[in-house]
Amino acid sequence: MATKVQLIPNLKYKRSGTKSYVHLLRKYRFNPTQEGPYFFGGSLHQVGRVYTDKAVGGRAHIRRELKKRKVGTDQVGEVSAEDVQNDSEYLAQVSIGTPAQTVSLDFDTGSADLWVWSTKLPSATLSEYGKSHSVFDPSKSSTYQEKDGYTWQISYGDGSSASGSVGTDNVNIGGITVKNQAVELAEKMSTEFAQGAGDGLLGLAFGNINTVKPKGVKTPVENMISQDDIPNSSALFTAKLGSWRDANEPDKGESFYTFGYIDDATVQSSGQEISYASIDNSEGFWMFESTSATVNGKTITRSGNKAIADTGTTLALVDDDTCKAIYDAIPGAYYDSETQGYIYPSDTTEDNLPVVSFAVGDEQFVVQKEDLGFAEAKTGYVYGGIQSRGDMTFDILGDTFLKSIYAVFDVGNLRFGAVQRKELQQNLSLPSESLNRQEL
Repeated sequence: MATKVQLIPNLKYKRSGTKSYVHLLRKYRFNPTQEGPYFFGGSLHQVGRVYTDKAVGGRAHIRRELKKRKVGTDQVGEVSAEDVQNDSEYLAQVSIGTPAQTVSLDFDTGSADLWVWSTKLPSATLSEYGKSHSVFDPSKSSTYQEKDGYTWQISYGDGSSASGSVGTDNVNIGGITVKNQAVELAEKMSTEFAQGAGDGLLGLAFGNINTVKPKGVKTPVENMISQDDIPNSSALFTAKLGSWRDANEPDKGESFYTFGYIDDATVQSSGQEISYASIDNSEGFWMFESTSATVNGKTITRSGNKAIADTGTTLALVDDDTCKAIYDAIPGAYYDSETQGYIYPSDTTEDNLPVVSFAVGDEQFVVQKEDLGFAEAKTGYVYGGIQSRGDMTFDILGDTFLKSIYAVFDVGNLRFGAVQRKELQQNLSLPSESLNRQEL
């Protein structure tokens, strides 16, 4: 059986460039290479003596933590929940248990856990935040079984975390019922997690980065394949992320995932074939070669460069040289240390925005000009949708890039596929037939 899952726009989602960048700092723990208030710093932590709770005589170690420096001073403080974008732009409805309990989850190709809000959370958390969530109650599901001794924990560099116990249950994703799927129940949750609008997360990366202990569990897609819920010949899923600005226009605004098949209508409407690149999943991510980029047709060679496709990331993060080339092509753009990102004038017309493309394997795919601007940064300026990846050695191609393509995550053949959106081709200054076939 194959299925399509429609994504629902998160009406509570509020764009903030700096907060989204801080979220990525937490998620990938990279060090910024540009000036700004947020950075990773070391702090001394004392470990108590064995069999006691006393610190004296214990071991000390340095732990990297995300910090915030007050602009114009040497004062360093903690990163608060208000500093971070804790929400997702898209949510999908998933049913768990018997009878089914429906929750809204963030589909994320950059992680591999399926965790949900649960009735095991502290009453204070449920009282303050739970009213705006669908909270899974395992006691009301006749098919739920707890996995004794299994726990999970997601933690970030600023100390925020979510953790809890693990059980198995039936999980219905768009009509496909995955039996005995591991479901991670939140029992503890820091404010950063609690403030988001969704009811949890469904990871679509590879299971080797799942956080369950003492042994990782299979992801829903891995179970779909092993249980023959989707055919081995189509062991894949796809993603089409519509433009948030055009949610009322079906051709542009429709957002969906498919499991077990490629949406032929979407591909055929593009007038092109899907271009594939082999992936390296050794780190659990959808990582492929992206050894070049273009800005207004000028090629930037990036020998050996790789990128990951991450639907759980709003921005695109690339190397500093490519970032500079992009914003050098926008009149009035500059790097702003206060917002920790490249910004450009709000009144910039589309004609004054460059045509930017990134390679997926051997082919180039152009970013929608409307997504080169992410959110208001300060009065009269827009925070760019493409920013610096800091000292990371690979790009993070999030929604800024993925909205420009129809993406195919081919698990069976370990490859990532892309085809340029038809409606985008009609609004570019490059001929449509050259989008995927530029000579580099």
